[in-house]
Amino acid sequence: MEEVINIGIPAFRREAFIHNTMKRFTTAILCIFALSMSAFAQRDIVKSLQTDAAGQGKVTIHQDAKITALVNGAATSTAKPGEKSELKRQGYRVQVYAGNNTSRSRNEAQDVANKVKQYFQDADVYAYFVSPRWLCRVGNFASIEEADAMMRQLKATGVFKEISIVRDQITIEIN
Repeated sequence: MEEVINIGIPAFRREAFIHNTMKRFTTAILCIFALSMSAFAQRDIVKSLQTDAAGQGKVTIHQDAKITALVNGAATSTAKPGEKSELKRQGYRVQVYAGNNTSRSRNEAQDVANKVKQYFQDADVYAYFVSPRWLCRVGNFASIEEADAMMRQLKATGVFKEISIVRDQITIEIN
């Protein structure tokens, strides 16, 4: 009589391994599905709230078109003809001066702003006070790459010494 020796994985361990693998696979598929559905739902949250559904109440949302533009990432103009419309959002500016809270620092911030305007007539230049110092910042850049390009141009002049990129609230004009 011949004796059979099974060297492989015992049957109960094989079944447990298959069961655990299937659980992990199913969990992964459900997570991917849930994430994709939540991303889709967030994109159309306003529309989904305003749709009519039998047996449910009706939601009406009254909001400025600028809010919708910010949520959807697209800018739409609500300005009347001949009027400029603006949006505020987080972005970047190039800081060319930071002083203290004296009147001398105020004058220096204005002088630096004027120098920037001499070299870059089209640049948006801001000289303002944020406690406890006077600042002079340049531009309204949505990306850090755009701010970096301006910073390099400012450095190339050799006039400005204190140059850095800072996160700031920027103004975007909508046409």
